[in-house]
Amino acid sequence: MNTYEKRALEALINKKAVDEDIGVILKSFSGELMEELRKEAFRVCESVYGDEVYLRGLIEISSYCSRNCIYCGLRTGIEKAERYRLSEEDIMSSVHYGNSLGLKTFVLQGGEDPMLTDIILENIIGKIKEEYPDSRITLSLGVRSYSSLKRLKEAGADRYLLRHETADEELFSRLHRDGQSLSSRKECLYNLKDLGYTVGTGFLVGAPWSSVDSYLKDIGFMRELKPHMAGIGPFLPHRDTPVGDFSPGSLELTLKLISILRILFPEILLPSTTALNTLDPRGRVLGILHGANVVMPNISPKDARVKYSLYNNKMKDSGEASQYIEKLKKDLEHYGRVPVTDRGDPKNMGVNYGGI
Repeated sequence: MNTYEKRALEALINKKAVDEDIGVILKSFSGELMEELRKEAFRVCESVYGDEVYLRGLIEISSYCSRNCIYCGLRTGIEKAERYRLSEEDIMSSVHYGNSLGLKTFVLQGGEDPMLTDIILENIIGKIKEEYPDSRITLSLGVRSYSSLKRLKEAGADRYLLRHETADEELFSRLHRDGQSLSSRKECLYNLKDLGYTVGTGFLVGAPWSSVDSYLKDIGFMRELKPHMAGIGPFLPHRDTPVGDFSPGSLELTLKLISILRILFPEILLPSTTALNTLDPRGRVLGILHGANVVMPNISPKDARVKYSLYNNKMKDSGEASQYIEKLKKDLEHYGRVPVTDRGDPKNMGVNYGGI
């Protein structure tokens, strides 16, 4: 680790890092810097959340999507994709299974499916809350109108995940060529905060044409938004998309950015994603060791997991979630981390990150 890298790391740890410092860290190939960064992120996470890693039950409710993002395996332009929508019965069966494992948060994820109307979603949310009033419901269903989000909040939805994907305007336009705009995505995120949701955003690492400047813009936007949660993961190509021949994002860079976000935003909820495990069999554990503190076992019906094909070779959690949770416990106990199934609310409701 050279002098510039030491200064940059010290500035980050002391909450004095500017873009130039973060850029030095992102461009570094120093194994010593990477390990010191990881240790600090792990320490910061422990100082806020103790030894707990929160588990959420992920239910992929629809693989239909009206969008045509050029990197996504659910894009409407892939005509041969197998599509499905879970019935209300299927969704509730998944929730019942998750509850039997002790899970208290259920993440309903899907494409921007026009058939997932407010009425349908209100009914599902209402049934979950009626049976499990102490649970938390997280939605991840893309950009929706203010009125729609308001109705879903009033129905009982607690949290919403909407990755901005990239805060680089030019890059966003290259990745989303179907009339989407970065400004409308940002507006939706601010609407979610205004409505009182626990709000999550995030970005792709290693997307085609991305750069260090792109990630600096992502971090800058997160400083403005002050989200409660952030999901970042590596770009993974899907063979049937226009960027199917591009190389996947870097595991090392993704882990480095997880650590940076943990240090910059100590109280944030930070998932270790499925995509990490697709790059490396120990990916989710590595994410935890670099500062993440959320894991989302997939409790969708098994046949749906195969069809929810975001990218090539997606890890499908093909075994039972109960088995995965037991394995995760064994993997993490060596590092002093304990997976827990409670609601795991964020510690940063009302925290102001503007001074970073």
